[in-house]
Amino acid sequence: MPVTQRHVEIMDTTLRDGEQTSGVSFSPSEKLTIAQLLLTEVKVDRIEIASARVSEGEFAAVKSITEWAKANGFLNRVEVLTFVDGDVSVRWMQEAGAKVMNLLTKGSLNHLTHQLKKKPEEHFAEVAAVIALATEKGLACNVYLEDWSNGMRHSKAYVFQYLDFLQHQPVKRIMLPDTLGVLTPAEVSEYVGEIVQRYPAIHFDFHAHNDYDLGTANVLEGVKAGAQGIHLTINGMGERAGNASLASAVAVLHDFIPAVKTAVVEESLYTVSKLVETFSGFRIPANKPIVGENVFTQTAGIHADGDKKNKLYFSDLMPERFGRQRIYALGKTSGKANIENNLQQLGIQLSEPDLKKVTQRVIELGDRKEVVTQADLPYIISDVLDSNRIEEKVKIENYVLTHSKNLNPSVTLSISINGELFEEHSQGDGQYDAFMNALKIVYKKLKRELPALADYHVHIPPGGKSDALCETIITWSFNNKEFKTRGLDSDQTVSAIKATQKMLNLI
Repeated sequence: MPVTQRHVEIMDTTLRDGEQTSGVSFSPSEKLTIAQLLLTEVKVDRIEIASARVSEGEFAAVKSITEWAKANGFLNRVEVLTFVDGDVSVRWMQEAGAKVMNLLTKGSLNHLTHQLKKKPEEHFAEVAAVIALATEKGLACNVYLEDWSNGMRHSKAYVFQYLDFLQHQPVKRIMLPDTLGVLTPAEVSEYVGEIVQRYPAIHFDFHAHNDYDLGTANVLEGVKAGAQGIHLTINGMGERAGNASLASAVAVLHDFIPAVKTAVVEESLYTVSKLVETFSGFRIPANKPIVGENVFTQTAGIHADGDKKNKLYFSDLMPERFGRQRIYALGKTSGKANIENNLQQLGIQLSEPDLKKVTQRVIELGDRKEVVTQADLPYIISDVLDSNRIEEKVKIENYVLTHSKNLNPSVTLSISINGELFEEHSQGDGQYDAFMNALKIVYKKLKRELPALADYHVHIPPGGKSDALCETIITWSFNNKEFKTRGLDSDQTVSAIKATQKMLNLI
C-alpha cells in the first residue's frame, strides 16, 4: 500500500533571521528579488521577511514585498516578526501592508523573570491584548516562544502554563525556537513529541539554530516528533553559527522520512543559494552540503573508476536533483577513470598510451597545484602529444632565475646538447630575455645559429576557476620558415623555457 504523506510547511526566514548574520544587510530590491524567488521558484510555503519597527529601509522593503505579494496572491504567505508593544507593531504592520504577524514572546521563565521582570500572568495578559488587537485589525497571528528550548529544560511547568493559555487564543501557529542552538536531537524528539501529544489540535513549528552543528539533525527529529512546520534559511545564514540550512534540511526530510512531503522544488535550491551568496557577500564553504562547490566533485581516481562500474560511489544525493552535475576533479589523486570522464564530457578520445601520459602529467601538476580544471585538459593533451613527436637531444638540465629591484634579471643555465653539458650566466631585460642571452652564448660557442623569436603569446585556459596552468606559444623564424612551439606550466617563464626546449630539439 502507498505511504500516506503529511505535508510539512517550510518557512524560510533568510530575510529576517538570516539577515542577522554579522555584516549582512539586504537592500529593499534584493529582499524583493529573494522573496519572489522563494515563493515562485523554490516554492516554500511561507517567508518571514523582516522585524517590525527596525528602520525606514526595512519598512520600504516590506512594503515593496507586500505590494508584489498582494498583486500575485501571496500576501498570506508573507510574515513579519512583531513585539508585545501595545499597538505599535500592529500599526506598523498595517502601514506596511503585511497581514501575518509572528509575535515574539517569552518561552522560558528565565527570560521572563530577568529580561521583562514580569510574572507569567502579566505577560499573558499583554500577549492576549496584542493578539486581540491584531485580530480586530484583520491580521493573522502566530506566536514565537523565545528561548523555548531552555524553557523545556529548566522551567517546563511555565511552558505548559503558557501553552495552556495560548491554546484558547486565536493564533494560527505556535513556534518553538531553539534560540541558542543548545538542544541535542534526542531532546528535540522528546520535547516536541511531548508538546504535540499534549496539544494535538495546535499547529507547531520548530525553529533550529546551528551552534553545535546539529541544526539539520534537530530538524529531522523535530519533524519525526510531529512538528508541522520548520524554519530554515538559505545557506544556513543567521546569527552566530546560523540557522538550519534550507537545502540540507529539505534533502534530509525528502530522503529519510517517507511519510513527509514538502512543496520545495529541489532543482531551484542551488540557484537561489548562489544569488543570496552574491547579495549577502556571505560565502558558501566549498564543502557545504548540497550547495557547496565541491560536494558533487570526485577527486580520487578509485571513486571515478567505481562510478563507471555500476555507479559504486553514487548515493541518493544525485547532483541533478539540485540542478547541478557531477564533476571529476583533476589532481594528484586522479586516475585514468577521472581523466576519461572529463574527456568524455569534452568529446575527446585518446589511445591508451596517450591516456597514460596525460594522466601522468595531470598527477605531476596536481603535486604542485592540487587541482587542474577540465578547461585545462585540452592544453595538457596538446602539450603531451606535442612533446611525444620530439626526440630530446637537447635538454635544459637546470636554471636559476633571479629578479631583484633595481638590478637586471639574470639567469644561470645548465643545458645538455647531445650528451655534452654546458653552463652559462647572463643578464637581460626580463627573466626570459636573460635565459635567451645565456642560451645564445652556448650556441655561439658551438657555432650554431638560433632561430629568431617572431611572436610570443601567453594564454591562460578559460574557465576562471583555476590559475594552475599557463600556455606560452612562441613563433620562431628559421631558414626563411616559421614554426611554433608551445610550453605549459603554472609559471609563465617556465612555460616559455619549455617551449624553447622544444624548439631547440626541432632544429
